[in-house]
Amino acid sequence: MAAQTEGAAKLRVTQIRSLIGAKPKTRASVRSLGLKRIHHSVVVEDTPQTRGYLHAASHLLAVEQVDSDDVTGVTTK
Repeated sequence: MAAQTEGAAKLRVTQIRSLIGAKPKTRASVRSLGLKRIHHSVVVEDTPQTRGYLHAASHLLAVEQVDSDDVTGVTTK
């Protein structure tokens, strides 16, 4: 299973909107991704679980696919 995660695609997720007024489930999804504040970015693996978190909070987040070479300067979770 470790070999599967090595070649997995990576996504850069950035919180672009505030969690004030968001539903608890949405807040939990954003926190589970490792985001702590507006304009904070993390790089996460593209898995079905991550896609579920992104779907629940899509109106608060910006998502882009990144290459493995382009992950410098961003928190990796």
